[in-house]
Amino acid sequence: MSKEKAPVTQAVRMLREHQVAYTEHLYKYEEKGGTRVSARELGVDEHAVIKTLIMEDELRKPLVVLMHGDREVATGVLAKQIGAKKITPCDPKTADKHSGYQVGGTSPFGTKSKLPVYMEAGIAGLERIYINGGKRGFLVGMAPAELQRVLQPVLVKAC
Repeated sequence: MSKEKAPVTQAVRMLREHQVAYTEHLYKYEEKGGTRVSARELGVDEHAVIKTLIMEDELRKPLVVLMHGDREVATGVLAKQIGAKKITPCDPKTADKHSGYQVGGTSPFGTKSKLPVYMEAGIAGLERIYINGGKRGFLVGMAPAELQRVLQPVLVKAC
């Protein structure tokens, strides 16, 4: 693990504001490495590394989807559950615009505007999760209950 100081991102500011108990984890970011690399670098199960995905519905309204690192989002299943006709991932430039973060460093905390958050229900049952802290190569660890308390996501079965 790196000895450098963790960044103070919008996500970190929000976590501090809400008095969330969290740990900071820096690692060497690899382009297109995703959760496989971060899990390996932190020595944790990829299932507990949570992806923050920026998607949009058929009306191009953005939303955040939180998914286990080792799973894929079934967009059709998700669309049915949330009453949308279609859900699609945003291209990186659009995702950056909606979230205020750079893809690879997108956090569900401290997004540019308040976006609806949908979380795979299985995440709530984990003991500890690792999720992006708002910068590439930076994850924060916490109990899922903390994430739920602050973001109040809608739980979905999306994989």
